[in-house]
Amino acid sequence: MSSLLGLTAHQLQGLLEKKELSCAELVKAHLAKIEESDGEIKAFTRVTREAALEQAQAMDAQRSRGEGLAPLAGIPMALSDNLCTKGIVTTCSSRMLENFRPPYNATVVEKLQEAAAVLLGKCNLDEFGLGDSTESSAFFPTRNPHDLQASAGGACGGAAAAVAAQEVVFALGSDAGGSVRQPAAFCGVIGLKPTYGLVSGYGLIAAGSSLDQVGCFTRDFTDGALVLESICGADVQDSNSVSSPHTDFTKHLVNDVKGLKIGLPKEYIEGVAPKVKTAYEQAVAKLEELGAVCEELSLPHTKYALPCYEIVLAAEASSNLARYDGVRYGLRVEAEDVESMYNKTRGQGFGEEAKKQILFGTYVLSAQQYQDYYLKALKVRTLIKQELEQALEKYDCLLTPTTPTVAFNLAGKGKNHHGRGGVQTHGLTCPASLAGLPAVSFPFGKAQGRPIGLQLIGRAFGEGMLLRVGYTLEQNTDLTQLSPAVKGER
Repeated sequence: MSSLLGLTAHQLQGLLEKKELSCAELVKAHLAKIEESDGEIKAFTRVTREAALEQAQAMDAQRSRGEGLAPLAGIPMALSDNLCTKGIVTTCSSRMLENFRPPYNATVVEKLQEAAAVLLGKCNLDEFGLGDSTESSAFFPTRNPHDLQASAGGACGGAAAAVAAQEVVFALGSDAGGSVRQPAAFCGVIGLKPTYGLVSGYGLIAAGSSLDQVGCFTRDFTDGALVLESICGADVQDSNSVSSPHTDFTKHLVNDVKGLKIGLPKEYIEGVAPKVKTAYEQAVAKLEELGAVCEELSLPHTKYALPCYEIVLAAEASSNLARYDGVRYGLRVEAEDVESMYNKTRGQGFGEEAKKQILFGTYVLSAQQYQDYYLKALKVRTLIKQELEQALEKYDCLLTPTTPTVAFNLAGKGKNHHGRGGVQTHGLTCPASLAGLPAVSFPFGKAQGRPIGLQLIGRAFGEGMLLRVGYTLEQNTDLTQLSPAVKGER
C-alpha cells in the first residue's frame, strides 16, 4: 500500500471510482505512514484515527450500494490546529486552548465534510499563528521532511510537513503574511493563498483578522484547483466572504502561457540567496521558452511591506488575543482576585512570542503611538495595495521567489527564528496579504537538499491565472515535483 502514498487526490479519485481501491485501504495506508514517520517529523498535534476509519468504512458501504461519491470522497487530509472542529480539541498550539473543544465546525470544515474528505488529524503551528518556524508552538517544533535538522516553516509548518511527508494528500492552513506559502516553499509543496474573502474565515481562530485567509497545501496544481473549488464561496456567517464569478478552477489547468505577460519585480530579488536566484532565472527562462513575455518592473513600496505587516498583525493580534482572559473559555488559573486571575492565566497560557506580539500591538494602538505607527501602517498598506494592483493591470501575474533562502535550521528549545540573522522569511510573501491578492508558492528544485520555492501573485479573484501558469511549468519541467527523503540527524 506504500505505492498509494505518492499519489494525488485526482489520481486516487480515479482508483476509487473504478473500485480498484477502497476508502478504508487508503485511509489505513496514510494512518500507517503517520505512525511510521510522525514521531520524527511531529506534524500532528492530534490524530483522529477512529473517526477517520469509521468515516472511510461508511463511504465504502455507500459505494457498495451504488451511491455516487462526492468530489474528494475518501481522500485523507489534515487541518491546521487553528481551524475549529466540533468536538475535536482545537489548540492553536497554545496552552491557552489546550483542552478547548469547539461547539461548531469552521465553514471550510463543513465544506470538506460535504465533499466527503477524511480528516486524519490536526497539525502543529506557531502559537496562534505567530512565528515562522513552529518553534513558538507550546508543544514541539515540526521538522522538515526533506531534512530533519531544518524548519518546516511557519506558522502552518505542521500542515505543510504532513503533505510533504505523504502523511496526508492535502491540508488546510491559514495565511496572514505567508503562513501557508513560506512553509510550502520550505517543504517543497504547493501552498495557495486565495483572494481575501474568497474562502470563508468563519471558524478560523485568526491572529490578524484583516490578513488571515484560509489556504491549502497540495502536491500538484490539479489538487490545488480541486480543493479550492470545494472550500470557496460566500458564507452568511462571514461578512468578509464573497461569491466569485469563477469557481470552476480546474478549467484553468491549461498547458499554455503563450502571449501572457509576466512581471518580474526587481525588489523581490534583492538579497536573495544565489541558488534561489538561479532557480528563479530558470523558471523565467522556461516561461519565455514556452511563449510568455517576462519583463522586469519596479515596486518601490515593497521595502516597507514587512514593517507595515508586523505593525498591523501585532495590533490585530493584541485585540484578538484579549478574549483569552480566563473568564469565558480556555485556560483559567485560579487566584485570590480577578486581576490576579487575569495576570496568572495570561502569564501561564501565552508563550513568549504571543506575549511579545500583544505588548507590541498594545503599544502601537496606544493613544500616544496610534498616529505615528498604526495609522501610518494603514496608509502604507493602501500604497502597497495600489502599487500591486496597478502593476497587475499591465501584467497577467507576477513571478517572485517565495523566500530569500531555503529552510533554515531549527534553533532549539526556547528560541525562535522570527527575523533570524537579518533574513525575514515573510518579507516576500506579506505584500500580497496586505493587498488581499491571491498568491501561490510552488517548488522549483532544491539547494543543499532543501526545497526552493517560487511565488506567483495575481489579480483579485485571479486564481485561475495562477493555476494556469503554475500548471504549465509543472507540465514542462520536473523541478516542481519533489519527493522527500525523511532522513537526518536530530
